Amino acid sequence: MSNIEVKKIIKPILASDGAGVKLKRSIGVEPNYFDPFLMLDEFGSENSEDYIAGFPPHPHRGIETVTYMLQGEFEHEDSTGAKGRMSSGDVQWMKTGSGIIHSEMPAMSEGRLHGFQLWINMPAKLKMSKPNYIYIDSDNMSVHKDNDKKIKIIAGKFEKAEGPVKGHNVEPVYFDVELKKDKEFKFNLPSSHNSFIYLINGEIEIGDKKHDTTKDSTLILLEKGEDLKVRSKTNAKFLVISGKPINEEIARGGPFVMNTKAEILQAVQDYHNGTFVK
Repeated sequence: MSNIEVKKIIKPILASDGAGVKLKRSIGVEPNYFDPFLMLDEFGSENSEDYIAGFPPHPHRGIETVTYMLQGEFEHEDSTGAKGRMSSGDVQWMKTGSGIIHSEMPAMSEGRLHGFQLWINMPAKLKMSKPNYIYIDSDNMSVHKDNDKKIKIIAGKFEKAEGPVKGHNVEPVYFDVELKKDKEFKFNLPSSHNSFIYLINGEIEIGDKKHDTTKDSTLILLEKGEDLKVRSKTNAKFLVISGKPINEEIARGGPFVMNTKAEILQAVQDYHNGTFVK
């Protein structure tokens, strides 16, 4: 098997989205696209002014959004009539397909809010499919735990623990890993996939080749391979995310990601003339 090494280490940029929610953005800036991943945001603050305005109603078409709450609560509402509250540890995996209008607003006025949103591209054949959701309650999430580590499995499988997202076209892996100091995390990834680690806190080393220091809120793009090995220099927490590339042309227009510019213009037209939600 071929060892997986570090391809590139990237510090996220400070940005804001929604009605002014402060966040750290990595994928979507550099790299602009890491097929099939379109965007990765980390949002988190003790200061309610950084998040209280939330994400008022807005449209999406042609993508999947995966929201993972580490701390805090969000209320969700959308054009399908779905409503819900996400609490610490919960995941909302939304396939927007042909179009959805939704809002995500903090269900808290003080305290720490911390989480992630990942955008995954959809292939042309699925972009106009019916929107749907997978809700993953933290209490029902599969977890692997041993003396060295704790792994929450959102998608994929680690030993006997398997995530609820199955039969997905990009065959995703999405792990939340907590690794004790001076311990190792090892995992075999498909050599066909594009993979990355997002280091949340702590310091880690990856692979066998020497690389620059990775510490706290860092995106680490990985070379393709099969054998992933992560060593912790301190207690560390990180996401391991991997997916099979779609290998299609993309056209982006704000909250819409399609295959051609004409399809983006059609999405904008549909939204403005009231025919967006099918």
